[in-house]
Amino acid sequence: MGGLTYDTGALVAAERADRVVWALHRRALERGLRPTIPAGVLAQAWRGGPQAALSRLLQGCRIEPLDEQRARAAGAACAVSGTTDTVDATVAVGAIARGDLVVTSDDDDIRHLAESLGAPLEIIHA
Repeated sequence: MGGLTYDTGALVAAERADRVVWALHRRALERGLRPTIPAGVLAQAWRGGPQAALSRLLQGCRIEPLDEQRARAAGAACAVSGTTDTVDATVAVGAIARGDLVVTSDDDDIRHLAESLGAPLEIIHA
């Protein structure tokens, strides 16, 4: 496993005190890994607070900015896969580039994007 990338479902699960997500997060931090959260994922999950559990999770994570290169790659991934969810595409593109495992509740869409790009991902359901 390279690292972890969290999709919106993982952040929602963390806010709901999901034990599986928190156990994965703790193990990653213990191994010196900082999970990645694409900026669009944070935008989907953040509701202005207070979101104490999510805020605590964010302290141990790296927020991946959506720059021009990543935006183009996500758009191209949507074109290749025939999908329109650019946030899911940023999750897939970034995780593929880093060799990350993806923690998501959107298994089918993330898997479809990755397979369309010829790079299946390891996915944990949140």
